[in-house]
Amino acid sequence: MTIAAILRGKGDAVISIGPNASVADAVALLAEKGIGALPVMTADEVVGIFSERDVIHALAAGGTAALDRTVGDVMTSPVESIGPRDPAIGALSLMTQRRIRHLPVVEAGRVVGFVSIGDLVKYRIDRIEADAAALRDYIQSA
Repeated sequence: MTIAAILRGKGDAVISIGPNASVADAVALLAEKGIGALPVMTADEVVGIFSERDVIHALAAGGTAALDRTVGDVMTSPVESIGPRDPAIGALSLMTQRRIRHLPVVEAGRVVGFVSIGDLVKYRIDRIEADAAALRDYIQSA
């Protein structure tokens, strides 16, 4: 199971934000889209990740004034990324070891997708359920 297979199932649309956007604008975008993180991009390059955790840390450090700061000031950087041909289990391992929940998918220096730990777990559960159904069918037909 590769990251490309997961992207085929969930789609490869990437909602991103620029580093000069305000934290308040980024929070509004997270809420509007119902997502937990955004890749922070300049042109086609991912320069950071802005997540719910970044919001919490910024608010804890600077109070509500943090909402007026730029995303570039509070984002997580440098960015861990994966490729579309990477195995999903490797991405899960990386996320667990680094305690991160979102990874940009990069190919030839260009972002081609964005996956969350939830995407990876959902795909894994779907595969396990499909395998179990196939085994049940095989046993019943024997």
